Amino acid sequence: MTETATTTGLVPEDLVTEDLVTEDLVTEIEALGAKLSEAKSSITRRFIGQETVVDLVLSAMLCGGHALLLGLPGLGKTRLVDTLSTVMGLKGARVQFTPDLMPADILGSEVLETATDGSRAFRFIEGPVFCQLLLADEINRA
Repeated sequence: MTETATTTGLVPEDLVTEDLVTEDLVTEIEALGAKLSEAKSSITRRFIGQETVVDLVLSAMLCGGHALLLGLPGLGKTRLVDTLSTVMGLKGARVQFTPDLMPADILGSEVLETATDGSRAFRFIEGPVFCQLLLADEINRA
């Protein structure tokens, strides 16, 4: 650490660097807040009258957690998740939980493909779980 003379009132270079980093962080956080409020306004244009739900779902996403949306049919839970994935630019998918749901319906499966030259190989077809935002819909049915 190099210091300048204390008699001139200058501060150590390390402190100046930390102040610049702190200012950069504050700027980034403010920019994130602006983007978040823009995303919230975009979502509430399509999902009307549920600002608290939108806030809580966005909070769950920012925390990297999961959200359980409970409500009567027709209140827009599926539409909220679809809108959220569109606005946030995420790849979204939906799994409809039915009594006959199989693991391959969630994970995907391997299929045997035959090429034009006659060779055969397995190819994995990804299921809906391979996404950034997954809606497990009607989970109480299974």
